[in-house]
Amino acid sequence: MAEGGEGEELLRPPLPAGAPGPKRLCSRACPAGGTGAAHPRPGAAGAGAGPGAGASGAPPALAGCCPAAAAGQAGAAGAAGPATGPGGGGGGAGSLLQPESLLDAAAKRVAGSWAFERVEGRFQRIPEPVQRRIVYWSFPRSERQICMYSSFQPGRAAAAASPASAAAGGPSAAAAAAAPAAAGEESPAAGPPPPAAPAAAPAAPQGEGLPFRRGIRLLETGAVDNVLQVGFHLSGTVTEPATATEPEMTYKVAISFDRCKITSVTCGCGNKDIFYCAHVVALSLYRIRKPDQVKLRLPISETLFQMNRDQLQKFVQYLITAHHTEVLPTAQKLADEILSSNSEINQVHGAPDPTAGASIDDENCWHLDEEQVREQVKLFLSQGGYYGSGKQLNSMFAKVREMLRMRDSNGARMLTLITEQFMADPRLSLWRQQGTGITEKCRQLWDELGALWVCVVLNPHCKLEEKSCWLRQLRKWGEMDVCPLEDGNYGNELPNITNALTQSSGHSQESLARPRRTVFTRAIEGCDLHWQDSHLQRIISSDFYVSPSYQREGESLLFNSQGQPLWLEHVPTACARVDALRSHGYPREALRLTVAIINTLRLQQQRQLEIYKHQKKELLQRGATTITNLEGWVGHPLNPIGCLFLTLTEACRLEEENCLEISDAGDSKPPVYQHVPVATSSQDSGESYLSLALEVALMGMGQQRVMPEGLYAQDKVCRNEEQIIARLQDLELDPVLVQTLRKQCILLLEGGPFSGLGEVIHRESVPMHTFAKYLFSALLPHDADLAYKLALRAMRLPVLETTAPSGDVTHPHHLVSVVPSRYPRWFTLGHLESQQCELASTMLTAAKGDMLRLRTVLEAIQKNIHSSSLIFKLAQDAFKIATPADSNSDTTLLNVALELGLQVMRMTLSTLNWRRREMVRWLVTCATEVGVRALVSILQSWYSLFTPTEATSIVAATVMSHNTILRLSLDYPQREELASCARTLALQCAMKDPQNCALSALTLCEKDHIAFETAYQIVIDAASTGMTYTQLFTIARYMEHRGYPLRAFKLASLAMTHLNLAYNQDTHPAINDVLWACALSHSLGKNELAAIIPLVVKSVHCATVLSDILRRCTMTAPGLAGIPGRRNSGKLMSTDKAPLRQLLDATISAYINTTHSRLTHISPRHYGEFIEFLSKARETFLLAQDGHIQFAQFIDNLKQIYKGKKKLMLLVRERFG
Repeated sequence: MAEGGEGEELLRPPLPAGAPGPKRLCSRACPAGGTGAAHPRPGAAGAGAGPGAGASGAPPALAGCCPAAAAGQAGAAGAAGPATGPGGGGGGAGSLLQPESLLDAAAKRVAGSWAFERVEGRFQRIPEPVQRRIVYWSFPRSERQICMYSSFQPGRAAAAASPASAAAGGPSAAAAAAAPAAAGEESPAAGPPPPAAPAAAPAAPQGEGLPFRRGIRLLETGAVDNVLQVGFHLSGTVTEPATATEPEMTYKVAISFDRCKITSVTCGCGNKDIFYCAHVVALSLYRIRKPDQVKLRLPISETLFQMNRDQLQKFVQYLITAHHTEVLPTAQKLADEILSSNSEINQVHGAPDPTAGASIDDENCWHLDEEQVREQVKLFLSQGGYYGSGKQLNSMFAKVREMLRMRDSNGARMLTLITEQFMADPRLSLWRQQGTGITEKCRQLWDELGALWVCVVLNPHCKLEEKSCWLRQLRKWGEMDVCPLEDGNYGNELPNITNALTQSSGHSQESLARPRRTVFTRAIEGCDLHWQDSHLQRIISSDFYVSPSYQREGESLLFNSQGQPLWLEHVPTACARVDALRSHGYPREALRLTVAIINTLRLQQQRQLEIYKHQKKELLQRGATTITNLEGWVGHPLNPIGCLFLTLTEACRLEEENCLEISDAGDSKPPVYQHVPVATSSQDSGESYLSLALEVALMGMGQQRVMPEGLYAQDKVCRNEEQIIARLQDLELDPVLVQTLRKQCILLLEGGPFSGLGEVIHRESVPMHTFAKYLFSALLPHDADLAYKLALRAMRLPVLETTAPSGDVTHPHHLVSVVPSRYPRWFTLGHLESQQCELASTMLTAAKGDMLRLRTVLEAIQKNIHSSSLIFKLAQDAFKIATPADSNSDTTLLNVALELGLQVMRMTLSTLNWRRREMVRWLVTCATEVGVRALVSILQSWYSLFTPTEATSIVAATVMSHNTILRLSLDYPQREELASCARTLALQCAMKDPQNCALSALTLCEKDHIAFETAYQIVIDAASTGMTYTQLFTIARYMEHRGYPLRAFKLASLAMTHLNLAYNQDTHPAINDVLWACALSHSLGKNELAAIIPLVVKSVHCATVLSDILRRCTMTAPGLAGIPGRRNSGKLMSTDKAPLRQLLDATISAYINTTHSRLTHISPRHYGEFIEFLSKARETFLLAQDGHIQFAQFIDNLKQIYKGKKKLMLLVRERFG
């Protein structure tokens, strides 16, 4: 990274970096006070020469100048503003009132740009005051960077950090905006530092646990002490106050720094984290805020040089005495090596000095604990997205972006460390072996990783060798088998980032396809892009780059007809450039390029409209188009539309006062935007960056594009669309934005095949429902006609249409055969259909009370929505809106709800749907709310809406209920009309499905004698054929309950003919019905009992059931049903005479058969149960006159046949003799 190179032109090719040098050594060349370096490199050039450097990058000193003047010259170019930094002209508030001294201005500039070794090597003699000021100004001056290295979340201003902010002691904000690379003179290696006043970071309660906040608290409570700066080394102690669980602890802190960057930190607390601990923060902020309270000494080698031999010996001996336990062995070892003439130590000129700053060749970057970065990423990945690890990794990515924005080389370094751990994730090989996709959370992290690498390689200031190094690394990762693919799917090939350029024509098909695209492919392709194009450089370096007026006639690839520059490049690639500029702290340049891209898109839109006008007639006749974009901008890996939108809105965002506020929670308040006029357009155009943001979002979202392959890519399209819409909803639509919205919506409607909202679209075009819902809601208050036209157009979902369009004259009746195999690849189809439903619901809600609009929306729903459950949801929504709790119902919307409900009924009549009963009940409720005519209508046309069971048991029953009559306040004729319709329905249903509807029909026809008789006759006719004993018994019991015992008897007799109870079915559910039927016939008289007993004997073979019937018949007398003309004789019935004799014989026979059956497979544990069974059998045998003889013979028989079962027969003998 070209840190410290802010003076360069933005896109000047960087100079080669030097190779890393040996450890810095210090020695004294002469006693006159001059300093020399062990390896002086006079005239060595570096990327960080500062603005005073010439084109060659040589040091700015003039030969023959005194050192102070030379040093002053080095920094004077960029230090004209008043000093507000620590120590500038004395520091404090007073410094605002007096100019900075030339010495301070020069020292400040040199301290930020040159390694001290380079200063020593360049000048023969450096006076001590100059050395002191250089050492003084070499400590970082920006609290923002301390904050960046001591907390995950950047402050909001830091998140949108713009080099256009006025830096302390830097140029004015306007100048900074015009030349952002030169801004931030307080900290030449980075972007804009914040004001360096202590008030820059007041406490934010949400972030109390973060090291930065804790460091501020320690500083403000006076915990920092013993602060000493020796050369480029700062030390001090920080005392943590005692807590309830911990005693007071004092920690020693040491910080090394060079060129306004902290290069290493150590703290006694043993902190293990990516970021600096609170104690390092406290010491650093102490040095930034109270520089004049810090004791300052020159590097220790300077002090040692001033001592004579005795003083040096005394110094060493005192030092050893003070720390003899720690340093004595080392001191002796060094003494031995120095006294040995051949030792390595004597071969080197000079000696190391840890306080003398860095060597010329040392890499100049902030301290970053690489091992901790690796460990943390590894830990978060091992948690697989749980315990908030996904959020933590996203925070690390945000930290990388923050570093890039501050132009800190650690951004790329940290990203490399993160990527190494991602590539080493053991789950990758596991997923590959199992053939399963990466989890969605992990997939999103990989996407962000890929996008960050595109940003890094597109850094306009990176050195060639850096880019080559990254390219090698990216290719190495990309070639690994486990490297995730761009879309998680091998089938889909997208255009190459570099050769899918608009201006290059005649591509071969091969150039548009790559066999394997990994998440790093776009970054690898990005390495081929450069910033040297002169047209591109002019676009981003000036707001006033226009074509001469005489050249504006005719076609031009560089400018539009207004003379504004265009940038004709593959749109996602051009947007990746914008993202790179924005990410690397060049917001003004990013804005200029964004405006050029939008002007290009406008021109493209205009030309597409012209093309469509010529083809319109043919396309409309055909009703379909083959034109579509294979690579959509929404859901694209580089997120081009989101990038342009963010770049434009960031320029319009009103920031809060506090730029270093850190919170543990994200921003809950929505952003506030203001119109900022576009710098490149004419004053009267009224264009602002905010209106451009809206325009480009609408253009991108409205682009007609084919649904990509694969679940992940399709899911990403939906997710990206929702993200952009969420951002659009943050915009408050004022007249300017409404005008932009209307204009763009009209263009989208007229855009033909180039627009997703055009009249003709590709069959597999991405649907526009979510987008149209936003447009409809946004437009409705301002232009309702346009809002409805657009939303109705967007309702279509052509992938679900099964027939070719009617306009297709070549195949007028041709069914598209590929439908079944084709649209299942739309993995997100369910989500898309629900979005279509949401759009329809939004329109229904808005159209409440407007019959004409409601009718149009209803037609669109019926034409385009193919899912019954979604139409049902719409019907329910409409009903809910039409019947508010606190006011009258809306009839127009109620009728729409009813009509949708009727459509659902027709759609689900012949298909299985688990919600069908709920749907039927809801429809009756809805029809009741509409009124009596609706109820009559559904009763009369029941056969097209309901099954016979639903029509009788739910619909007619509900309509005839007392609640419905009360709800509708019906008069007598209306009640009669409803009842007549219900009876007609009941009889029709009973004829069609007597098994399931007969009982309901009888119930519904109770109050009409003729209808009731008709229903009864239907039951009798169906009894012998299709009805089961259960249904017949149920109707028989109903008849008895209604007072028709003879009819009940007849139905019970019919039911008995269908029944068959085996010997072992003693718990059969029909037993109760059989007992009831026998009791009924018994109560009716001897004749009925005599009629039913043969049926019982024929149907029931279970001995216990038969004995139960027999017992009941002998206990109660017949003739109790209260039928006129039937009289009870008062005598008990005999089992020796008919009709009970037949029943008794059948029961005894059943006991004998059951006994033999049970003995065939009996086990010892059932012996006791079997003996009880025989006891019951004996009771039945004894009802016969010779029963005891029969039973004795039966027992003897058993003993003879089953004599092998000795234990059982022993039990039989014990009980029965």
